[in-house]
Amino acid sequence: MPAGRAVRTFNRNGCYSFNSQRLKLNISEVFTGIIEALGTITDIRTEGTNRHFTVASPFAAELQIDQSVSHNGVCLTVVAVDAPAGTHVVTAIDETLQKTNLGQWTPGRRVNLERCLSANGRFDGHIVQGHVDLTATCEEVEDQNGSWLYRFRHATGPGRVTVEKGSICINGVSLTCFNSTDDSFSVAIIPYTYEHTTFQDLRPGDQVNLEFDIVGKYVAKLLGK
Repeated sequence: MPAGRAVRTFNRNGCYSFNSQRLKLNISEVFTGIIEALGTITDIRTEGTNRHFTVASPFAAELQIDQSVSHNGVCLTVVAVDAPAGTHVVTAIDETLQKTNLGQWTPGRRVNLERCLSANGRFDGHIVQGHVDLTATCEEVEDQNGSWLYRFRHATGPGRVTVEKGSICINGVSLTCFNSTDDSFSVAIIPYTYEHTTFQDLRPGDQVNLEFDIVGKYVAKLLGK
């Protein structure tokens, strides 16, 4: 295979799998950051350092055991499905709880849900792995009479790069950032996104999951930044 040529295949869940010899990019489950539905946490059970979350959603009956679903941007594996009740269960280990905002979840909390991209799906957002880099703090929410402006601040570090008009994934939502600095950026939310995601629940001081653009992270690594 010529250097740098990308090969696209499908895994057993019907998700895209990419491999590039040049970048050594291997993504077994790919999301797009286009939220399918809102789910609600109905129960939380602790087992050792793990937490099992029961989630009610409109498509729970369509899920299968071992399927990957993005919950607020975190790729989690479905471990149980109760189709009549319209719920499924996912498990988060301690590493996930420490690096994301899942440790703050309580029953009644709403979460953004997206199943991995199907073989015949449209790539409407950007490449999202479901691997959260860190959490950020919402510093400001401004109602602009037709849209909403959100300002976020995050810790700096290797690969934590945003660029003006570049892509960022916030709680699983693919968005365009602006007013970008080394440790902060803004996004604008249209009414449809506001109404169909958890952005309507977000307040200053809240923690959100961030996944920086995978292409930007590879470029930053190649440049030593």
